[in-house]
Order: sequence, then C-alpha cells, then structure tokens
Amino acid sequence: MKMQLSLLGLAVALVGVTPALSATNYGTRAGSSVDLTSAPAVRERTQVNYEKYSTRTSTRTYDEADAKNIYYTAPAARSDLYKQYGGDAQTTVRTTRAETYRNVLQRKYYLAHPFFQPLKGKFGSVTDFSYGMNSYDLAFTPIGEMSDTASTWNMSRFAIKEDFSFGITDRVAILAMAQFDVSDYEFDWSNPNTPDDSSDDTGFNLFGLGFQWRFADTEKWIATASAYYQYQNDVSNNVVLDLKAGYKVSSSTIYGLARGWYLNFEDTSYGNGAVGVDPDGNPTTFFLAYNTDADNTFFLEGGLGVFSVLDEDWTLNIEAILGYYDWHNQASLKAAIGWQPNDWFALNLYGKMALWDSANGEDLSFWQTDYKDGVFRKMGTANLDNYSDVTIGVQAIFLF
Repeated sequence: MKMQLSLLGLAVALVGVTPALSATNYGTRAGSSVDLTSAPAVRERTQVNYEKYSTRTSTRTYDEADAKNIYYTAPAARSDLYKQYGGDAQTTVRTTRAETYRNVLQRKYYLAHPFFQPLKGKFGSVTDFSYGMNSYDLAFTPIGEMSDTASTWNMSRFAIKEDFSFGITDRVAILAMAQFDVSDYEFDWSNPNTPDDSSDDTGFNLFGLGFQWRFADTEKWIATASAYYQYQNDVSNNVVLDLKAGYKVSSSTIYGLARGWYLNFEDTSYGNGAVGVDPDGNPTTFFLAYNTDADNTFFLEGGLGVFSVLDEDWTLNIEAILGYYDWHNQASLKAAIGWQPNDWFALNLYGKMALWDSANGEDLSFWQTDYKDGVFRKMGTANLDNYSDVTIGVQAIFLF
C-alpha cells in the first residue's frame, strides 16, 4: 500500500479465566494508549491481558439419596472441611468386637476447583502456559489514497502467567500475579504486490496484587469475593472485582460469577498502533483506536459454570461467559479437564473460544502521525468481519 503502514493493531485481548480456565479474549482490551492531540506515545504490544486471579475450592460430593451408604462424620481437622469425596477412592474401616467392615469414600482437596484458595499458612501456585490466536478481516475506507483497502489480521501469542496466593486465615488469602508475553502480529494484504506488515513484542506486561475472601462455605453453598489492583505496562492502571457463588450438588458445584474492571488509561485514547514509514520513506506511527475519548472505562462479565469430579483423579470445568468490553460485546465458552494424582499437584488443560462477537460489522477510526510535527491525523475507518478468537493452555497447580 502507498502509505507503507505496518497497521499493528485492532482487537487484541480479553482474558478471563478462572483457575481451571485461564482464558483469553484477544479482541477486547487496549494494546496502546495515546494522546491524539500531541506527539505519539504508542506501544507495539497489542495483547492486553486483564486476566483475573484464578481460584478454586472443594464441594459436597455425595448424594443425599445414597447417604445410607456413606459414613461421614464432622471433620476433626479444619482442612478436611474443604475437601470433597472423589470418585471410587475408598478406605476400609474396621470396627471392633463385631469384626465388621465397611467402605468409606476418601476426601480429596481438588486444586482445579473454581473456589479454591489455600488455608491459613498454606501457599498456592498456578503457573499458566497459554497460546492464543486472533484473526479478522478489515475493509478500509480511507480519507486519502491507499493502494490496498482490504487486509486480514493475524495474531499469535504465547504467555506465561504466575498466580501466587497465601492463606492469611482459613477464609482470607492474599494474591500476587505477573505475566510474560511473546507475541507476533501480521496484516496480510489482499494485493499480492503489497508486502505484509508484521511485528513482534516480548516482555513482562502485567503485574497485580490483591486478596480473596471465602465468606461462605457450608454443606450446600460456597461463595468468594476477590479484589485486586493490576498494572498494565504503559497502558493503564486497573481495579478488578470478582464475585462467585456456588451450589453443591452430589459431585458437582453449579455456580454463577460476576466480574468488573475499572481501567484508568495513561492517555486519552486506547487501541493498537505501530511504527511504519510513509510513501517517501519517512517514519510515521499508525494507530487504530477503540475509543478516542476515554480517560477511563469499565469492562463487565457475567456467566454460569459447573465443576464436576469425574473420578478420583479427573475433574471437568465448563463456563459460559457474556461480556461487555466498552467498544464491543462477546459471548464465549471455556472448558478445562484436570488431572490430580495427589493432594499437592494438578495439571489442568483448558481451551476457550468466542462464540459470538459484536466486533463484526464494527467501524473503528485509524490515525497516522505527521513525521514533521508528530501530530496524529485521522486517515479513515476500518470495518471488521469474520472475527475469530481461540486460546488453549495448560496450568501446573501446586499447594504447599
């Protein structure tokens, strides 16, 4: 194209995964924050991950109808209260005098549970390795001249995220998190004579600190509230609130969730941008804006989920989420299957994909800096279509 812009930008990233599902939604969060009335302040990173801290816990896992076959007494130790019966694991209990025997299901502390948090004096660690892919088609309506007005955006991202927790009491835990990203971006232009624009970005981009409070945990109900602060490098400061409440049914927990983000941007506009060159070979900055008048904004999510114990060592977690992310909305599905061979270690394989996104059909403005004065000027609009967003990953979970 005549502008020779690398067009690094548009929709990149929501992550919303709970412990069992560190999910990513690349089309909802800001990748850059700039002041369009002055010189550029644009980052090439397009992935913004505002993923909440992942948590899980145990449930009541026996059916009252089968109570006559289950010999349960109140736990003597506090930690037993948060464990649950798992699969076919059994212990033979012997009584004296009559020499009778009976089988009793053992309790197990499932680390991939969405309400999990460590008890007093215990540490929890979730190391998340994820790979995400985001793509969509763009049709440009320029104010000036462009040699190619159609392109396909492709983004791939590998991330390592560490969530760490420590139990201050049996009900309250502190949380800390950090994330490292390796990302590749590409605009594949429809004109075979137009070189594709591509770039990459590597580094730490997310840090956070907060707490979690499990304010209810009875035979049938469990609920948690979390609050934490996140810093997104060179983009925004965020405050995140998370509420979850679950009902325990047999070997499953059915739960609802609500999350909210308050994002305070470092500049007045947010979106994605990259440095390129104009037709004369002069350096310039291209910026595709989600919102051009936003010192701050809110993101909201709500959904339903279920966590089930399949047998002694295997678990399944499914979540359906509907989210509002300022400039667009999305419906997504997340699923995870966990393997836990003992009480202190678990592996959790998860995946997430967007089922529907209002970004399709959305028109966003794109901007370019003048190399002489460094001021942004609007160049036209870009229309989105064929939005796709998929993430897969694995979590290594420890309790010690």
